[in-house]
Amino acid sequence: MSFTLPDWPAPASVRAAFTLRTGGVSVSPYASLNVGAHVGDAPAAVAENRRRLREQLRLPGEPVWLQQVHGIEVADLDRPETTAASGTTVSGTEADAAVTRERGRVCVIQVADCMPVLFAARDGSAVGAAHAGWRGLAGGVLEETVRKLGVPSAGLMAWMGPTIGQAHFEVGGDVRDAFLSTDAGASVAFVPNSRGRWQCDLYTLAKR
Repeated sequence: MSFTLPDWPAPASVRAAFTLRTGGVSVSPYASLNVGAHVGDAPAAVAENRRRLREQLRLPGEPVWLQQVHGIEVADLDRPETTAASGTTVSGTEADAAVTRERGRVCVIQVADCMPVLFAARDGSAVGAAHAGWRGLAGGVLEETVRKLGVPSAGLMAWMGPTIGQAHFEVGGDVRDAFLSTDAGASVAFVPNSRGRWQCDLYTLAKR
């Protein structure tokens, strides 16, 4: 299984990884390390891929697999309503980010073209993960994740993972307007193209 490790100064108690698509058992068009149960892949293949992920990364428990909807809901994995009687967190919660302050709980975000943004308290007391496509960024998913973490900004760090590049992300004026309606400075993230549309820079938007 192939994965990359975030290059950030997180404390030793915080572990994070970004998996790639190789090393799984799913066949085309899901080949090969598909861990999404919502895309039509064979359930047995998804289960095996998730098992391999747990084993390869030596995870302390099953990740919490969210039902992502390009919104701004943040699942607090420490709250009773998200935790089963056995103490394990219930997967399938509809949210686009997750936070926890408990050791051994695993936040996970699935992305294709969207951006994964990981958060960690500098003292290791809290972590979070957010799914940030343009809808989530415009709606405030990163701000909501920071709010749910409850960590002062000086004590928080973030890592922005791989996402679609500006040269390949063409959007219409409605997307640009969605950002400029609350942040006029977001115009720096949009470059006009020859088709009368815009090339969008998600990294710039996430940084803002």
